Amino acid sequence: MEEEVDKLELMFQKADSDLNYIQYRLEYEIKTNHPDSAGEKNPVTLLQELSAIKTRHQILHACFKPIADEQKETKSRICATFNKTMTMIQNLQKQTDLELSPVTKEEKMAIQQLKSHLSDL
Repeated sequence: MEEEVDKLELMFQKADSDLNYIQYRLEYEIKTNHPDSAGEKNPVTLLQELSAIKTRHQILHACFKPIADEQKETKSRICATFNKTMTMIQNLQKQTDLELSPVTKEEKMAIQQLKSHLSDL
């Protein structure tokens, strides 16, 4: 097992090294074959900015992933609580032989909105 982990780590290190070499070669080729044109942004600078944007994206993703996971868990809890509440109400109605009046238009709309909000979470 430990050998496999070491092997994977070496593969990642090689991939990282390969990417660094490709970036170096690309920057070199651009500098050599396409000198800066007046009024145009240097492609090397664009590549560096792209790299910075990629890093910021990874950081933001790492920050927001726990929030998204918590949001999914909260939605699940809300749905479970809502379903349990509805089941309890139905059981209480059966046990007490309580007959409810038909659902009004406003109540139907409220139920639809609640269901819609729960599905959007």
